[in-house]
Amino acid sequence: MSVNAHRRAWYLRPLLLVAVMLVLLNGLPPLFGVRAAYLVTDKLIFLLLTMVIFFVAWLRTRPDQLGPWIEVFRNHRAMASAVVLLCYVAVGLLDSIHFREPLPAVDGKPVQYSVRETSLFDVLMTPFRTRTEKSYSAPMARYALSKEIRYLPDGTSRREYPRLRHAGIGVNDAHDLLIDIGWRTAWGMLAGIIVLMALVLPLLVAGARRSGMRVAGLWREIMAARTTLPWRTALMTALVLFVGIGILVSLGMNYHVLGTDKVGNDVFYLATKSIRTGLVIGTLTTLVMLPFAILLGIAAGYFRGWVDDVIQYLYTTLNSIPGVLLIAAAILSIQVYISNHQASFATASAQADLRLLALCVILGITSWTGLCRLLRGETLKLREHDYITAALSFGVRPFRILRQHVLPNVMHIVLIVIVLDFSGLVLAEAVLSYVGVGVDPSTVSWGNMINNARFEMGREPMVWWTLVAAFVFMFMLVLAANLFADAVRDAFDPRLRDGSR
Repeated sequence: MSVNAHRRAWYLRPLLLVAVMLVLLNGLPPLFGVRAAYLVTDKLIFLLLTMVIFFVAWLRTRPDQLGPWIEVFRNHRAMASAVVLLCYVAVGLLDSIHFREPLPAVDGKPVQYSVRETSLFDVLMTPFRTRTEKSYSAPMARYALSKEIRYLPDGTSRREYPRLRHAGIGVNDAHDLLIDIGWRTAWGMLAGIIVLMALVLPLLVAGARRSGMRVAGLWREIMAARTTLPWRTALMTALVLFVGIGILVSLGMNYHVLGTDKVGNDVFYLATKSIRTGLVIGTLTTLVMLPFAILLGIAAGYFRGWVDDVIQYLYTTLNSIPGVLLIAAAILSIQVYISNHQASFATASAQADLRLLALCVILGITSWTGLCRLLRGETLKLREHDYITAALSFGVRPFRILRQHVLPNVMHIVLIVIVLDFSGLVLAEAVLSYVGVGVDPSTVSWGNMINNARFEMGREPMVWWTLVAAFVFMFMLVLAANLFADAVRDAFDPRLRDGSR
């Protein structure tokens, strides 16, 4: 197949991949006796995944566009950050595959399904999700945090710390505790290494076949850091992550690694389940923001005149309204709508999902103005270039000029702003939930965990692990996103590229 024919057919493989994904998402649940129940945000997440698949396929046919991305992944910090982000994305996707489990069968009646949505991530985390205690317990503890009254056989009573029901089983003293933790840590490290090898080996075989090398030779090249991309950095980062996850999971099978909350839920499970909420806020908000920012920004810069005046008036007025007040008013309006239309929602999860989607839309509407200003200024500069003047003199229509000449030359700004704003949006959810105008209280999120920690930090004894767990998981995501954003900015900003030469 010629190069031109290959470029024309670039969409066939991603189209086939998306079709297979849709068949699996809708065809597998009935085979396991469950009913698929995808929320609105689930569908939007898979729409975004589809867009990424097609973008990557298109990018492979455009060497001029692929070059900056290769420079991004040549950066060791960017490669390590990409591995961390990929782990977060994997958890978010697993938590976006929802279904309803069948209820116990009744003779003569059709199968009824639960009104509660369960995700594939919930199934994988069943040992952490179902092993609940009465109330608080510290990380790796065998006893509850608060004393309870225990009645003795002689009729007397005394206050003591009760033994946890699902932690430290078979561990009687400190010596047994150390031995059990040591063995579980070793098994967790081994399991993490085995899982990583199972994932890396097929990729290594495919890479060796593609490069015409032997698997052992390619492995030596990677370990010696003689590859084009820093695969050794990616492998070492993945090794640390998988070993850490293996240790946490192994210990979590017999302990609450990060303790439990007020109602006895495992904090490790809550912190990991909050990943989906953070990713939804950071990604779906971008889908809402981009059309406003791109269309209005380049229109204001290119057409100028009254079009520029109207668009400037629009985003100046929007910026004059305090963002928190606007978000609070919108969220309260959505809450009133939900309260008045209870029959429109099949489950409580659907109500919480609508509020999450509304928060994404509101954040998108209130955050497009900054990018719009940048695109307006860049378009004003591009409009004076010779190739735009030549196109106008040849009678090229304005919208074709915008599509073929202006938009491609401002996409580096769009990419830089997207990756830089992602971490800010994740933090915005935590702040908004902290002040009570974020996601629904029933939604598991880092913001709600931090909000609940306000009261836990002031009690005696202090409950600090909920706040620390939410902070650590959010910190890792934001740090990885910021490091990756720095590499994208360095690779795509033409001024930085020219300066490096």
